[in-house]
Amino acid sequence: MAINKSKVAVVFMVLGVLAVVFGTVMVFVGPMIIDDQIVKNLVIDPNNGMTYSMWKDLPIPFYMSVYFFNVLNPKEMLKGDKPLVEQRGPYVYRKRCYKDNITFHANHTVSYLEWRSYYFEPSMSVGNESDVVTIPNMLVLGAAVMMENAPYAVRLLVSGTITAFGEGPFLTKPVGELMWGYDSKLVDFLNQFLPGMLPSKGKFGLFADFNNSNTGLFTIFTGKGNIADIHKVDSWNGLKKLSNWKSPQCNAINGTAGQMWPPFMTPKSTLPFYSPDACRSLELVYQRPGEMLGIPAYRYVAPKTMFANGSDYPPNEGFCPCRQSGLLNVSSCRSDSPTFISQPHFYNADPVLLDSVLGLRPTEEEHGLFIDIHPATGVPLNVTIRLQLNLYMKSVSGFSQTGDISEVVMPMIWFGESGYIDGPILDTFRTNLVVLPAVMEYMQYTFIGLGVLTIVISSLMYRRLKKIIPCNGCRALCTPSDLTERTSLLHQTD
Repeated sequence: MAINKSKVAVVFMVLGVLAVVFGTVMVFVGPMIIDDQIVKNLVIDPNNGMTYSMWKDLPIPFYMSVYFFNVLNPKEMLKGDKPLVEQRGPYVYRKRCYKDNITFHANHTVSYLEWRSYYFEPSMSVGNESDVVTIPNMLVLGAAVMMENAPYAVRLLVSGTITAFGEGPFLTKPVGELMWGYDSKLVDFLNQFLPGMLPSKGKFGLFADFNNSNTGLFTIFTGKGNIADIHKVDSWNGLKKLSNWKSPQCNAINGTAGQMWPPFMTPKSTLPFYSPDACRSLELVYQRPGEMLGIPAYRYVAPKTMFANGSDYPPNEGFCPCRQSGLLNVSSCRSDSPTFISQPHFYNADPVLLDSVLGLRPTEEEHGLFIDIHPATGVPLNVTIRLQLNLYMKSVSGFSQTGDISEVVMPMIWFGESGYIDGPILDTFRTNLVVLPAVMEYMQYTFIGLGVLTIVISSLMYRRLKKIIPCNGCRALCTPSDLTERTSLLHQTD
């Protein structure tokens, strides 16, 4: 049975059209399918295997690197000289986080406690927890500033009590004790007779309240019903807003809990989050696009307005009383202790702060904070958060311990918490959110290309087969196939 080549050409032409249509439809439908899968997989739901596990127990290693500002001239400082410091560290701790008391609610929210614990990593550290450093004594110099306006007799009494317990204006102790707590008769006395004056009830240490503790009861939206709300904080410790600050805007609890953000971000998006440690909401802004191991990412950084004072940035007026820009006064949530948070080495802060302390060298690379985030999912790929703890100090009459110390915001330590997606989680992430979408994109354009090529070739073949050719010796018209048959018959007749 002879094959009708014209019909075959038509069939291929139809197949080409179908391929083009399918490819074109995939151009528009493909991204919708991917977005729909992202939404389904991101919702906080125990049935969402990988993403729920990532949310519940962070699968990536987080590390906290701590640097101390070792005071080199404590005696000279008491005579009014500028502080001279040297940076010591890092002392690196592996951080483990996990969520507990997870409770889902009918309004598409979930409550949980997130616990954190720290483990010293000698192999990653420059030095050991037994290293001895000298830093200002927060209990003494902080108390002096706190009681500056108290009656002179009271100041003398408190100063005498401090001296009786053997406390001085500076501490020279091992790193481990300064971090996690040390025995102090003065601390025991204050906890017994003035309960609530100190932030911790046991040993006094800069991070005593961090280890084996939780960050408070968070209630966040699961994203079910509205993916744009996923991870956003509904309440913290039952509060819809704070009371530490002096304006509704500053007391607002905005954004997420600081671990993930809603998907489908653009360069106009920001990263707002609530930080219990900073006692306020913070917001990072878009800096530039990039990628991490082939995965597209947006980098977000801290704007200069984050810790600006009310004069330079009026919306921050509610966080005052303020000092120079670059400082956040956290005394209202730190038992009124004159403590301030800044970026390390006073990066992005008023130059006056930098000029007041010798030995500081701020750079963006070493002291800036950033989050690299996958814009399609809102999942952080690489995180480095760096903050510095400072103590406001000055000479206070009645407190012999303060001597002639110049008024200064004194850096004590700075720490950076960092982590990035790696290993099997990174491979799965790349496969599902980079490789498969890329394959789908290539396939849709392949279908369109092959379809167009098939249509062109089939059309040319069809026209060639159907081309009209006049027959020799007659008025009838014939196709090339007819001409071939008739030529064959003539040869047979001869």
